[in-house]
Amino acid sequence: MLKMAKLHPKICFVVTAEIAVKAFLLNHLRALSNFYEITVIVNTSNTNFLEEQDIKAKVIPLAISRKISFISDLICFFKLIKIMKTNQFSLVHSITPKAGLLSMIAAWLVNIPYRVHTYTGQVWANKKSFKRLILKFADMSYGLLATHVIVDSPSQLNFLLTERVIAKSKSYVFASGSISGVDIERFKPRPETRVRIRNELNIKDYEVFFLFLGRLNQDKGVLELASAFIQANKKNCKLIFVGPDESNMQERITALHNFDSKEILFVGYTDHPQDFMVAADVLCLPSYREGFGSVIIEAAACGIPALASRIYGITDAIKDNVTGLMHEAGNISELQSKLERMAIDGHLRETLGKNAYHRAINDFNSERITQAWCDFYRDVIFKND
Repeated sequence: MLKMAKLHPKICFVVTAEIAVKAFLLNHLRALSNFYEITVIVNTSNTNFLEEQDIKAKVIPLAISRKISFISDLICFFKLIKIMKTNQFSLVHSITPKAGLLSMIAAWLVNIPYRVHTYTGQVWANKKSFKRLILKFADMSYGLLATHVIVDSPSQLNFLLTERVIAKSKSYVFASGSISGVDIERFKPRPETRVRIRNELNIKDYEVFFLFLGRLNQDKGVLELASAFIQANKKNCKLIFVGPDESNMQERITALHNFDSKEILFVGYTDHPQDFMVAADVLCLPSYREGFGSVIIEAAACGIPALASRIYGITDAIKDNVTGLMHEAGNISELQSKLERMAIDGHLRETLGKNAYHRAINDFNSERITQAWCDFYRDVIFKND
């Protein structure tokens, strides 16, 4: 049970997309709305989406785009200033990079006393030269303008400190990491759902189901995953990609030499990721950059081990050879070897899955993370108000 004193400051969350609010913030907003007056500024066409979740919060639609668009971004920036001046918020909390840049500058200009930004990964981490410098400078800018910064994994915090992006004195990681934790009532083993999904995908009981779940783009390593899977010495295995295709990755994967449409399938976006997780045998995340890797601990709560790249963020979500296996990012031959090991060793998958399940329940329960958010606002931000 969440416990905290009754307070009524006005808090404004700024997030680029409605899907990010639904994925990461619903439990936090539900708890915080009992003690604070909550406003969410987000790119949405449905201003009732929080009310539909029984969350007491005002939604202000604003067309913040994920990609850089100078004119659109400038319009959003001035609208943010007007909204902040009108509502006189006590605190502005941004979650995603574009929202962070625009809202931290706007909040600073209108003298919002508390400004918080949450880092969930760095798009510049695997970039080079000028583009890396520009994107890194943006991260440094809202880190400088924020009065407090939250980072969603210990290893990401170390990376940001090493790169001198943020100051240690105003940085926080909640519990064991992750922005939202795992809703263990939503993500849990469900044998009947496992049977249904595997039947729908025509996956036999004896076949090993490797799952990628997320946005299909170059940085997620999906092309390398498909290449390693095609080259692997395996029998009775399938690889399923579930998620929106952002960069024509399906076309590029199907063009690979020896691609077999019976072994590699594409499902597209789903708002029920837990159904595919309980149906899978191994969750794959061969990413080049991640702030944490929430999909790994969600799959873990379903009893599914992970095979993922050894990069900051993911190293907090997986214990190598305990809850999953790790490989060097971009190393197709090593990824192929680990795929083959997972494919042939059912005992290994079962052992890793059991360990992953217990760690997810003990260390990443969403209620624990939500309590940490509430404690942060009560004990760090508003303790003297």
